[in-house]
Amino acid sequence: NYQARNYMRSMLVGDQVLYYHSNCDLPGVVGLARIVKTAYPDPTQFDPKDSHYDPASKREDPRWSLVDVGFVKKFRRTVSLSELRDHAKELGDFALIRTGNRLSVMPVSTAQYEVVLRLAGA
Repeated sequence: NYQARNYMRSMLVGDQVLYYHSNCDLPGVVGLARIVKTAYPDPTQFDPKDSHYDPASKREDPRWSLVDVGFVKKFRRTVSLSELRDHAKELGDFALIRTGNRLSVMPVSTAQYEVVLRLAGA
């Protein structure tokens, strides 16, 4: 997704990341990570044998990027998607709880980040 790619391209080393599990019995935020390397071209886009191959992407102008993240902390409990929805007023316009919005990467304000940390007991 181009929007998720653009968010990743704006990340800086040291930025904190909320780690979210989506394809599981209890979707939610499970911990923290940190950006350890800024965006660089995803090599799989150039490999015809890879499922992420993009024949329209050129090495001199790659379409897809990735960032490297490092582990920071696992929460003692999952802050579930339903719990986040229960705190919608506190979270404001939080992309994660918007209907139909499930990008793999999305922005989080400082205030939203702090609410999630508080809910996690972190």
